[in-house]
Amino acid sequence: MTMKLENVVPFGRSLDEYRKMFALSERELGLSMIGVADGPASFNAELSALGGRVISIDPIYAFQAPQIKTRFDNVLDKIIDQVEATPDDWVWSYHGSPDGLRANRVRVTDTFVEDFAMRRDSGCYIAGELPSLPFADRQFDLALCSHFLFLYSEHFSIEFRWASICEMLRIANEVRIFPLLTLMLEKSPYLATIWQRLAQQGYSVEIRRVEYQLQRGGNEMLVVSRMADG
Repeated sequence: MTMKLENVVPFGRSLDEYRKMFALSERELGLSMIGVADGPASFNAELSALGGRVISIDPIYAFQAPQIKTRFDNVLDKIIDQVEATPDDWVWSYHGSPDGLRANRVRVTDTFVEDFAMRRDSGCYIAGELPSLPFADRQFDLALCSHFLFLYSEHFSIEFRWASICEMLRIANEVRIFPLLTLMLEKSPYLATIWQRLAQQGYSVEIRRVEYQLQRGGNEMLVVSRMADG
């Protein structure tokens, strides 16, 4: 048995998780960043409080903070129940247990909701979605996409993924995507084709192992960047 989700769920991650998922160095935390499909992550709130420069974009930001919190509350039990029913699918080196995962997700969402309610109109949270982003060419140093493009492999076509990655590469000098596994704990069937297309267009492409792992085997990210003269 593996996890099954009918739609993309509003589950967010913390700054510490972003550091580990995307192997962000202290220097990189000072770069201009865009978090794509961030959902109710506390990454923006926490990094901004430390003086970081980050914008988050997600269609869920069209809603008010209480509505987003309700959406999270509505899926939390279902997800944790599925996690508990599939004990061999998870690595607990970070969260400790399903209860730890629940507590961390609640804490992240509460932090997000508080920050979103205060800064929703400040320009740091933008309601929008792939594959069309309302930003200038190369506006950001880094684009980070957490738990979306490859994870939901049954929900979107390869052409949607290709257009989305091209769009992130338009607005950022480097794109990092995590994880590379699907909800079925398999390497995304679209990864090889995406890699080939990117390489053919002259991008530098690599898979990099990272510290963070929750899905068993899900400890790799895709890193795509322009060549030095690109």
